Amino acid sequence: MEITLDLIKELRNKTGAGINDCKKALQEVEGDLEKAVEYLRKKGAAMAVKRADKATNEGAVKLKISDDKKSGAIIEVNCETDFVSKGEEFQNLADAIANAAFDLKGDNVDNIHAAKAADGLSIKEKIDEFMGKVGEKIELRRADFVNVPDGFVAGYVHFGSKLGSLIGFKGTYSDDAEKLGKNIAMQVVAMNPLAIRRDDIDQSVIDKEKDIYMTLAKNENKPDNIAQTIVNNKVERFFQDNCLLEQEYINESSKSVKNLIEDFNKSNDAGIDVVKMIRYQLGGEKK
Repeated sequence: MEITLDLIKELRNKTGAGINDCKKALQEVEGDLEKAVEYLRKKGAAMAVKRADKATNEGAVKLKISDDKKSGAIIEVNCETDFVSKGEEFQNLADAIANAAFDLKGDNVDNIHAAKAADGLSIKEKIDEFMGKVGEKIELRRADFVNVPDGFVAGYVHFGSKLGSLIGFKGTYSDDAEKLGKNIAMQVVAMNPLAIRRDDIDQSVIDKEKDIYMTLAKNENKPDNIAQTIVNNKVERFFQDNCLLEQEYINESSKSVKNLIEDFNKSNDAGIDVVKMIRYQLGGEKK
């Protein structure tokens, strides 16, 4: 069968693959369009194996929040280069993955891979197809889902999609509450708290900090009572720096995030409180 330019264009429109790749695929399957589509998808799957050991240090963090604001999903999808991550097709793929994670209401990457996107392809097929197109390793690294039946969720993704957060709140949703929620989500992105409140920090972390502070004080030959005071003060500062509710609010340093919420509740006769916090930084530690 003759491989015409129109046939090549049709395959390109179906897959988005390059002209040379489309021509080669059609030649391999003797002009059968559907087989050519399958050929290109398999090329993407083969690319996944070939590039399995490649570093994926770029990518995007994406959110999907329900219309009623009671639930949301956050995902991180990675690629090899900043050039690919900034492309519209990669961003659209990341959005499709976020939608799939949201629909599944879960965080299992294998289940998300198996889920169907709007075009009928599985997420894994879409990833493989895109890999074949760009020649880079693409991977869904992690996902989380937050549901607050008696409250709402709010989120924020920083410009460039390298950082994002999804926060769960108890209390009644309103436009003003959502604005408050987004401001707190921005706080989480900017200040990277370890926990919402000090009781949420594992005691082993606190003990390690105390040991470091005590060692430093002893190295300076401080008396025991002075050393203990120094340790106590530094631990208190550690909590203020690393607990969301105790952090200085980034938009108003005279108050803490806890003060911000208290002022909102007083002014709006509300009972808003933070119950869940997820922060993704591209390539960051999985928790």
